[in-house]
Amino acid sequence: MAASWRFIHSGACSPAENMAIDEAILVAVSEGRALPTVRFYEWNPPTLSIGYFQKALAEIDFDAVRTEGLGFVRRPTGGRAVLHDKELTYSIIVPEQYPGIPKSVTEAYRVLSEGLLLGFRGLGLDAQMVQLVSEEEKQKYESLGSAACFDSPSWYELVVEGRKIAGSAQTRQKGVVLQHGSILLDMDTEQLFRVLKFSSDRLRDKLKEQFTKRAVAINELLALQHKPPVGLKEVEEAFRDGIARGMNITLEKGELSDYEKELARQLVEEKYDNEAWNLRR
Repeated sequence: MAASWRFIHSGACSPAENMAIDEAILVAVSEGRALPTVRFYEWNPPTLSIGYFQKALAEIDFDAVRTEGLGFVRRPTGGRAVLHDKELTYSIIVPEQYPGIPKSVTEAYRVLSEGLLLGFRGLGLDAQMVQLVSEEEKQKYESLGSAACFDSPSWYELVVEGRKIAGSAQTRQKGVVLQHGSILLDMDTEQLFRVLKFSSDRLRDKLKEQFTKRAVAINELLALQHKPPVGLKEVEEAFRDGIARGMNITLEKGELSDYEKELARQLVEEKYDNEAWNLRR
């Protein structure tokens, strides 16, 4: 019999609220106050998020971020910059000791991403999970990369026709795994590269060209197959079903508890809406 997990759809929240809610759920799960949780959400306004280890002032053009009308936040997870706009964002929050969750971060990524693979396939895309087999190969790709998340390879990549189709990141805190990531319906590469810093326009153009060859969004792939574009609702349904099947779970619709709401409010105020966090590196 499939285990029951909580499913929450938060809708469009501010950058600080989105990261605070993910962390609040992590804390609640760690304390036994909440079931393992899958959360879907969007962003208001469209937002540039950066990874925990990124150097914000060195890598991000904040004048351009303001000009473009984007929000900004640092994630608690690793990885690189992501432009959250025409996408469905997901988070999966589960205890490390949950049956079937590997101790290895990379293997846990493989297990938790199985549902994403099925979600893409549910939309008619021939998605594959490709393993980068060596540290040398991974570093080779890293050396060509920009500050953009979809330009940064992981040990396991979700690809269609050799192009990366999902960007995810993971952290482990308090005995809990938090993985979240972007499922792009459409991608504005021009805007993304306008808000990143480069040493020269020539380098920007070179890396942007590389990026477009490596990364792709759902509706671009569907257009190449002469299929109609999909909307957010259709994507949500495909990935809710895919994650449930991939994890062999039942997703029961739920809400944030009062405890999680209050903790998220505190995390917004004390952390994610605070320059001490967002510009810390």
